[in-house]
Amino acid sequence: MFDGISIAVVIPCYNEALAIGQVLTAFKTVLPEAALHVFDNNSTDDTAAVATAHGAQVTHVGLRGKGNVVRRMFADVEADIYVMVDGDATYDVSGMREHIALLVRGKLDMLVGCRTDENDANDANDDNATYRRGHRFGNRLLTASVGRIFGGYFTDMLSGYRIFSRRYVKSFPAVAKGFEIETELTVHALGLRMPYAEVPTPYGARPAGSHSKLSTYRDGWRILKTIFQLFVSERPLAFFGIVAAVLAVLSVTLAIPLAVTYMETGLVPRLPTAVLVTGGMVSALLSMVCGAVLNNVSRGRQEVKHLAYLGIPAVRCAALE
Repeated sequence: MFDGISIAVVIPCYNEALAIGQVLTAFKTVLPEAALHVFDNNSTDDTAAVATAHGAQVTHVGLRGKGNVVRRMFADVEADIYVMVDGDATYDVSGMREHIALLVRGKLDMLVGCRTDENDANDANDDNATYRRGHRFGNRLLTASVGRIFGGYFTDMLSGYRIFSRRYVKSFPAVAKGFEIETELTVHALGLRMPYAEVPTPYGARPAGSHSKLSTYRDGWRILKTIFQLFVSERPLAFFGIVAAVLAVLSVTLAIPLAVTYMETGLVPRLPTAVLVTGGMVSALLSMVCGAVLNNVSRGRQEVKHLAYLGIPAVRCAALE
């Protein structure tokens, strides 16, 4: 079915000895032709040994954080199609072949598996559910924020189940260090206006005894900061334009009473307010200038990334065309 296409399964892991064997067994059953790569992020359990025993090539990544692992995975592995999934055995990969076929047929660069809790009907409001209420709400809020700022439409921006084309992977300048990497992956696709799609993916419970490394509030705050930083760097004209508008409105609001008093008496009795108004308007103008300059810088960066993207041929498979 995938003749002539090389497929690599890349799995970031940290202390997943209880789950990684199950994940690798599932991939060997569903996608036997794929090369299996496990990137061990300084685990203190037997993750590496279990992965090796199940036939995966194990790479040790010293710098802690999922972002650092993804950066290493994309740099080291060579393939036409990259399948990235968390090593906690929560994602159902039984539909993997159909998803890869969808990516190739549709000439997509990224396919995201949107999590659907297997127990949604019973415990959607339960904090102990597989897909916890806090994570679900935070994901919706952050995903909606990215959609409003960068355009496009995603329903599960933070999913760890993704399939990429080679030209996506080799044009992606990973910067994030931790779990905020999913935000960067999403914004990269939106920034270059790459073709992407989402598919529903069952999301189940971890194996008994294993534990999640996510922190709802800490990681949520880090993701929010990443969205803000990307807003400033990728859409500086919009960001500094908002700052300029706020400063200008505040300055005009403070200036109106001064102007009325001056027309009535010919005096400006509140000199500090007048200085504040002048400073606010000057700051607004400077903000607009900064936005315009940085917008040109951002466009140059986008053009360089797009040229790198265009320099890599699209994935083709005669059997699927």
